[in-house]
Amino acid sequence: MAGHSKWANIQHRKGRQDAARSKLFSKLSKEITVAAKMGDPDPEKNPRLRLAVKEAKSQSVPKDVIERAIKKSVAGDGDDYEEIRYEGYGPNGVAVIVEAMTDNRNRTASTVRSTFSKNGGNLGETGSVGFMFDRKGEVTYPASVGDADAVFEAAIEAGAEDVESSEDGHIIWCEDTDLNEVSNALEAALGESDSTKLVWKPTTTTEMDLEGMQKLMKLIDALEDDDDVQRVTANFEASDEVMEQL
Repeated sequence: MAGHSKWANIQHRKGRQDAARSKLFSKLSKEITVAAKMGDPDPEKNPRLRLAVKEAKSQSVPKDVIERAIKKSVAGDGDDYEEIRYEGYGPNGVAVIVEAMTDNRNRTASTVRSTFSKNGGNLGETGSVGFMFDRKGEVTYPASVGDADAVFEAAIEAGAEDVESSEDGHIIWCEDTDLNEVSNALEAALGESDSTKLVWKPTTTTEMDLEGMQKLMKLIDALEDDDDVQRVTANFEASDEVMEQL
């Protein structure tokens, strides 16, 4: 299974403290506001906003928080955020992509660079690791939604490219430009998904031991603690034994 999928599982297993949950809600709200500002404030007429709202709901963001984020964009409140992608290397040469939304490019670049340096990594130039990833749509469902064959059939019918099924659930992949259409078709066939979002899917991975994984998680945690950082993706691979010890 791809590195970032395992990382999502790590996050899920270690749980979210209240402060971390509040930070997650804030980041999802920011995505909703930016998506609404860039297009129509009606999710049905704005695919990016619809996906942002869908992901927020899957993370249990309250309805009033979602509505407030949309109204913020309509009222013209809040800062104008710029979307920036940073690329670099973590411990053991793992490729890391950091997606940020910021109202101060210099502040965010300085913080991200410092975080890499303090945690055994190096911030690189744009494009330095991006070639090791493909931009894809990712839709996840719990294992209880159906067996592998049934989910695969529904996914292909919906226009998806591939499915990874395990006892943890189903991960459905599609082209990034097809995510809205594919997720709508999947919802009609399988019901509400656990998660629907655009991701960077590694095309090559770096095998990590326990010590390397501990260092990498420290870097990723530190990056995600930055309010300007929306998402962090790394192209690691680790054995089940290592994952269980984390």
